[in-house]
Amino acid sequence: MSTPDETSSIAADAAGSRIYSTSPTTETLDHVENQGNEQTLPQADEGKAAWLVLAGCSLIQAPVWGFSLAFGVFQEYYTAHGSQLNGDITDIPMIGTTATGILYLCSPLSFAILSRWPHLRRSCGPLGLAILVISFVLSGFATAVWQLFVLQGVTSAIGCGLLFAPTTIYLDEWFIRRKGLALGILWSAKGLAGMVLPIILEKTLERFGAKVTLEGWATVSFLLTAPLLRSLRPRIPPSPASTVRRIDTSFLRSSTFWIFQTGNILQSLGYFLPSAYLPSYAVSVGLSPSLGTILIATLNGTSVAGSVVIGMLNDQYKVTTVILISTVGSTIAVFLCWGLSSHMALLVVFSMLYGFFAGGFSSTWSGVLTEIKASSPSIDTGFVFGLLAGGRGVGNIISGPLSLALLAHSDWLHDGKSWGYSTEFGPMIIFTGVSVLLGGFGWLWRSLHNGC
Repeated sequence: MSTPDETSSIAADAAGSRIYSTSPTTETLDHVENQGNEQTLPQADEGKAAWLVLAGCSLIQAPVWGFSLAFGVFQEYYTAHGSQLNGDITDIPMIGTTATGILYLCSPLSFAILSRWPHLRRSCGPLGLAILVISFVLSGFATAVWQLFVLQGVTSAIGCGLLFAPTTIYLDEWFIRRKGLALGILWSAKGLAGMVLPIILEKTLERFGAKVTLEGWATVSFLLTAPLLRSLRPRIPPSPASTVRRIDTSFLRSSTFWIFQTGNILQSLGYFLPSAYLPSYAVSVGLSPSLGTILIATLNGTSVAGSVVIGMLNDQYKVTTVILISTVGSTIAVFLCWGLSSHMALLVVFSMLYGFFAGGFSSTWSGVLTEIKASSPSIDTGFVFGLLAGGRGVGNIISGPLSLALLAHSDWLHDGKSWGYSTEFGPMIIFTGVSVLLGGFGWLWRSLHNGC
């Protein structure tokens, strides 16, 4: 039988978890208690089992996020070899933004379903891995842009989303008091994948081409993930009861959620554009494609530190203050560093600042959840987190065709200077700057209504 302290720990986690709250319901707790001596919950936060789950969940971030984070390398490759593809190669950037957008958009539905029907978690991960592997293998045989869009932009992203949800829920169960540390390590693994994979994939594309590279990526994803899915297990046994838990949606009638969601969507409209276009931008100003890859790696690498630091600031200050810090740093990076850049040095500074401040914006969600929970104590914060991720996905998908429109009207400013504003990417740079600036909408709303 679970000890009183253990049960209290679980109950406290269900009531006060700040991130990914997919903690057990009262029904599940009753089920565990009623098992008598048949079931004792493993220790949370420490012990071999907890740390093995954390290690496994962290490693899985590479196949989940790796391709979307490194797509700028594929975009540059496909653009340079456009004669091998049927269709308009200017549509290729939409593949990367769509893939990331769908991955985020899967979160509201997948987290809600797996919270209401926990028995589906065990099959969700293997299904996602199968879809992911098949999509990448088939995309190696693609001969048209629309085929790449379907396989890399849509189906592979669905597979990644199905793989991401259950593993993250498992992590949430295994870490209660040290949840912040666990999630920090998890997101650091994502950033590390985004730092290393663009360099590796660029080299394989140069040497072996897209088909072999995609088949190799599918193979590595399977060999890395399949054993981990077999070893990952929930800490809380799923309830055999068929009753479906009701999710509290009263927070949707509160202005607090919609204010922060608005800022979240506005920020995401431009957030993903630098990682998608930096390699192409580097080539346009006379730099080599490999230097563009280094810029992406730098951006993703500094986002690791940014996510951790901004997340820690949420524990000390109001979330609107932290949003302001992220917004100011991101805006300065875009307008002063990217917009005025023509040499590698300033582009590196841009990648570092933008990766740190803009890359850490999602870490403000923990503070947003705290704000919402203060007015709606009974909310399922995991469901709210999924909606925030979904909002980010909406902005990301819109940014794909929007970026193409910006590039199509890129002749508005040619003043003879060599800075970023004078290139074909000038309108995109300005749009990105305005977008991340509007990400501070939550701070503006709070300052106008309640004061900072």
